[in-house]
Amino acid sequence: MCRNIRPLHNFDPPATQDEVRSAALQYVRKISGCTKPSRINEAAFERAVDAVAEVSMRLLDELVTSAPPKDRDVEAAKARERSAARFAT
Repeated sequence: MCRNIRPLHNFDPPATQDEVRSAALQYVRKISGCTKPSRINEAAFERAVDAVAEVSMRLLDELVTSAPPKDRDVEAAKARERSAARFAT
């Protein structure tokens, strides 16, 4: 479940609300142990996703770095290379 959470800090352009919410959803799914909550737990699940997304966005806004911003396309290419090397047959 959580393998899809990617670093969101120090990218140009910065992480979007959708990216942060997607990461929050994956996190809540992981710690709750379910990908889709029952109807009775749906409201609590959504509140948790909203809270995690809000705190995560605040964290990303407050982090400071002296490193130059990373390029999403370059980082994606590096990840594909690592994956190809790891799963090469």
